[in-house]
Amino acid sequence: MKIKIISALASVVLLAFSNCMAQNTLAEAASGKFFVGVAVNTQQVDGIKPKESELIAKEFNAIVAENCMKPEYIHPKEKNYNWTDADKFVAFGEKNKQVITGHCLIWHSQIGKWFFVDEKGKDVSYEVLKERMRQHILTIVGRYKGRIKGWDVVNEAFEDDGSYRNSKFYQILGKHFIRYAFQFAHEADPDAELYYNDYNVETPAKCDAIVKLLKELKAAGVRIDAVGSQAHMHMDSPTLGNIEDSFRKLTAAGVKILITEWDISILPNPYSGANISANFKYAPEMDPYRDGVPYSIQQKWNKRVLDMFQLYFKYNDVIDRVTVWGLNDAVTWLNNFPIRGRTDYPLLFDRNNNRKSVVDEIIKISKK
Repeated sequence: MKIKIISALASVVLLAFSNCMAQNTLAEAASGKFFVGVAVNTQQVDGIKPKESELIAKEFNAIVAENCMKPEYIHPKEKNYNWTDADKFVAFGEKNKQVITGHCLIWHSQIGKWFFVDEKGKDVSYEVLKERMRQHILTIVGRYKGRIKGWDVVNEAFEDDGSYRNSKFYQILGKHFIRYAFQFAHEADPDAELYYNDYNVETPAKCDAIVKLLKELKAAGVRIDAVGSQAHMHMDSPTLGNIEDSFRKLTAAGVKILITEWDISILPNPYSGANISANFKYAPEMDPYRDGVPYSIQQKWNKRVLDMFQLYFKYNDVIDRVTVWGLNDAVTWLNNFPIRGRTDYPLLFDRNNNRKSVVDEIIKISKK
């Protein structure tokens, strides 16, 4: 009898140990709930930073290109496409059996000026811009047809107050440019998922505008599968209530939710947003942790992270992916935005590629 009890206990311990070992990364812990992704840069894809390449392959089951698929990089001139880095990025994801997201097809920023002007430098006509969009999307999506799960088709088309951003796309084509973009992307790869992506989706006015857009697209028979909430966050904003409200509104509109560019800045916030054209003058008081983060502040950041992931796990039936915007604190864009030269700590790996302790806490709550 004693032997049977000991054997049974040993089996329980072994099973618990096996379960622990089977969930030693975020991607594994979130398996069956959502994919866990990371934005990767060209050095990581090229193997110039092998430690980082290995971590990306080990810790994440989804990837998105940080820059190499943005219009100015992949399509710098009208009849000139630069496939080198994008091809390597897609091959990297395939090699590591990761879900691949294309980012992004249509964006007002990081796009060549040629896209909107004629040979005299004047704005092109409605039909010319529409055709340039069509060729741009069909060429890029068509090249990777069947290899990419989904595309961020349109990025950041709204202001925080819910009005349309006065971009060149909007000035020339009006709001119809969004519908055209989704139609062209679906034409290029009918099996690919199609996403709208934006920051501050938690802002009620912007969220309501996105919901209105979703209804208009669906009424027109246009495919749209998910809304990407970039989730660039701060220590005190957005509130959990606003995030949860946005989840409810988007779900009611009939789409999945993606957390596409997650990070939480630990630094003082000079403004609310992620418009990359914003910049502020450097001041020491806005960069208080150059020599390290005090314990009390680190604990507050950890709690903020856990609050976010508890919410993501709560809504795992509608959240399809959670992607962090960068592997480690050394490569985060927030070291230079919106103030250049700061030292931020917004990600799950530190500057030496060590996993932060909060990751183990996230894995624990994933089991509840």
